[in-house]
Parts: sequence; structure tokens; C-alpha cells
Amino acid sequence: MSVPSLPRLKKAFNKLGIHLERSGDIVRVINAQAEATILLPASLPLEQKAVTQLLNFASVHDPLSHQQVCKACATPDFHPGSIAPVGTIVATPSDFVIPAAIGTDINCGMRLLTLGFSLQQAEQQREPLIQALTRALLQNGRNIPVHTHAFETLLTQSPQAFLEDQALTEGLWQAVDRQRLERELAACIGLGQLPTAQTKHLPEAYLAKTNSLYRDPCLGTIGSGNHFVELQQVAEIVDNKAAYQAGIKHGQLVAMIHSGSRDLGFYVGKRWMDKAKTAWPQGLKHPQHELYGLTGALASEYIQAMSAAARYAWLNRVVLAEMLREQLNELGLLGQSELVVDVPHNVVLQEQGLNIHRKGATPAHAEQLALIPGSMGDYSYLVSGLGNPDWLFSCSHGAGRSVRRQAMRATKTPSTDHNWHCVTLKEERRIEEAPSAYKPIGAVIESQQQAGLIKVIAKFKPWITFKA
Repeated sequence: MSVPSLPRLKKAFNKLGIHLERSGDIVRVINAQAEATILLPASLPLEQKAVTQLLNFASVHDPLSHQQVCKACATPDFHPGSIAPVGTIVATPSDFVIPAAIGTDINCGMRLLTLGFSLQQAEQQREPLIQALTRALLQNGRNIPVHTHAFETLLTQSPQAFLEDQALTEGLWQAVDRQRLERELAACIGLGQLPTAQTKHLPEAYLAKTNSLYRDPCLGTIGSGNHFVELQQVAEIVDNKAAYQAGIKHGQLVAMIHSGSRDLGFYVGKRWMDKAKTAWPQGLKHPQHELYGLTGALASEYIQAMSAAARYAWLNRVVLAEMLREQLNELGLLGQSELVVDVPHNVVLQEQGLNIHRKGATPAHAEQLALIPGSMGDYSYLVSGLGNPDWLFSCSHGAGRSVRRQAMRATKTPSTDHNWHCVTLKEERRIEEAPSAYKPIGAVIESQQQAGLIKVIAKFKPWITFKA
């Protein structure tokens, strides 16, 4: 990976009206409208588009109330997104939100489960295991009936209320340990902070006009792009006490699930980005970057709608986990399986009296568990947050892309490296999500340790990855 020298970088950014300062791994960028801070090792590239996007978001304000962004920063997985750069955190006053800073994949996040068996045991049933999980996860082998009343309860109230309401004993739910699901709610970061929502913000399909069974076509689906269900081996324990408390044992297999709010998140995100643009005062020139914030009642309504989509994303990861547990149990492999953590990286949470927008960034308050995956061919990490206020109590959500999907697809050549195994029904997924598309995770982790964002608990090595 070729990285321009600092003088060349400064010269290139100066031409764009951006002043750049670097001190160790910390990069400060400033233009006429805003400033932001980026944690980025010198070995990793600083991309012009990502910096421009970050400064655009840092400059968002409301022209009438004069509310504006309080702070903007980025973690080492920082890279351009479609609208917001991935790996960024933006803080605003509690009455001001920026829907585009989260986008449409609301509460995309990670879920980590212990499975209670070793890689050696799994290897003995490798092919039956792959066949069973391919059918369940990728070939629509799903049977997930949900009463519309329970759906409405989830979206408008809470996961706890959903579990109490969802009285089904059909399909997947026959094998579900409800007491375990209720117990596991405590390991879901940020879930309890989400406010209730009004039904007027939700699609009618999820509402209980008649209390009928609804088989949602998106529930229990991984999603495209970088989403996955991955079986990983615990390769190294770094913090013995913390690993023991989390139920992590060397040599055992764990499951990491990365998915989001699917069509419901797209509906909410797109609708509220449009509302934010429409709410811009008539007769006032629109900002060139076309990014908009919301204040007052509209801000409150967005948080409600976003929270409903976030709860859906939680349920989607729960269902994927229970589908996995069901298949492993039928193969006689599943042992003691518990949720280690479920953590978001695309959501607004109210913290320290501010709205903390995390786009591809993970909450990392003191002693809070977080997950940082590398790629299908690199390590993933279980870490503990250190609650660093300079980085808005956050850490990276992964290694971050170094090559765009379009550029990877243009190669039309899947990797011949056999150190990773991706199961997918789409050959292009192996190409665009190959390990070479991602930054080396080691530098991303090390820089965050040195800057006091995280401490490492354990390292996981991918065994088999399932991608839709």
C-alpha cells in the first residue's frame, strides 16, 4: 500500500482549501467551515474524498436555531462512504440530529456468540455443517413466523416487550430458549437507551391492524456487501481475566454476526434524509454538500423512527444467531452457547448530554466490550473500551476498506489465497470482499491501543465465512 509523504499530502490538501496537521498517529484537518480529528497511522492512506466528507458533516448546522456540530472525529478504519465517511463520530446538541450521518443501514452491528465446541470437533463435520448453514442462511431455509402485534410491540416499545408478547411455538421459535434471550439483553450495547416510537413512523406491514402471522422476507437475512455470519477460532487470549468473564476459551469456535436493519432501515433512513432536506428554510440557499440537520419536534421524531429500525436490526441478528444455534444443535455440535456482546456501529445514542452519531464506529466506554473484525483472511478482535473522551468514547468497527468494491469487481479475478473460505451464492462477493480489499487490521488495532481507545482481550481467526 503506497502512502504519500506528509509534504505531498499537505500540498494536495492545500489545493482543496484544507489545512492538514499530523502529530504521530493524530491528523487534524481544517477548512473554512469546520475542523475534525482523525486517528490514522502513517502507514495507512488518508483519502481526499473521506476527508472532504468528514469536513462536510462537521460543518452541518441549522440556520434558524444556529445549532451545529460540536465535534467530529474518525477512527483508523476511516474511508469514504456513499454519503458519510465510514469510521466517523459526530457529536451534536441533544436537540439536533443529522439523519445522513447514519444513513440507511441503521443499527448495523456485530453479535458474538460462544458455541461450546472446538475447531477439531467442527472439522469432523465440516461438510454437513457447511451444507446445513448454507441452506439456512443463504438458500431461504427460514421459517420465522411473527405475529404482527409482536412486531408492533418491538418497534414501538422494546425488545423485552417483544419477547413477552411473542408467544409463538412454531417454526424457529420452537427451538428458542426464551429465558436465554431475555438474559442476553443485558449484553446488547445501547439497546436500552433507545426511546419508544409512534406507529405513524412505521411501514403498515409491521402494524397490528389484525393480529396475524407475518413472515417478513427480510427477517433472518444477512444482507449484502460486507455483512456476514462467520465461524472463528479463538486464536489467542490476551487478557485472561476478561476472556474468562466473557466465556472465551482458547481453541474454541465462536460465531460473529454482522448485519443491520435491512429494508426497514432503508425506509426510515431514506424517508428522514428527504424530510431533513424538505425542512430547509424556503428562500435560503441550500448548502453545496446537501447535508441537513433536524431540530425540535422533527429531531425527536427521527430518533423515534431510527430507534424502531434499530430494534428491528437487533431482532435480525437474534434470528440469525438462533438459526445458527438450531443447525449446530441438530448436528450435535452445539455446547454451552452464550451471547458475549451485541454492539452497534450505525446509530445515534444520547451520551454526555449530546447526540453521538456513529457511522461505522463502535461505542467504547470504559470496560464496555466491542468487536473489531479484520477481513475473511485476517484476525478479528474482542476488545474492551477505555472511554476516551477525545474520540467520543468510541473505537473502530473494523479494519476499513482500502480498495472500493467497484475497483475490486473490475479485476474479475477471485483470490487464489487458500487461507480463507467464503461460502456464498454470488461469485462477485468473493471478489469484492477479498481480504486484499481491506486495511491490515494490526495497524488499526495498535494505533487505537496506543491512543488509549481500547485494550485487547482476545484474537479470533476466521474459519468459514457465509456471505449473501
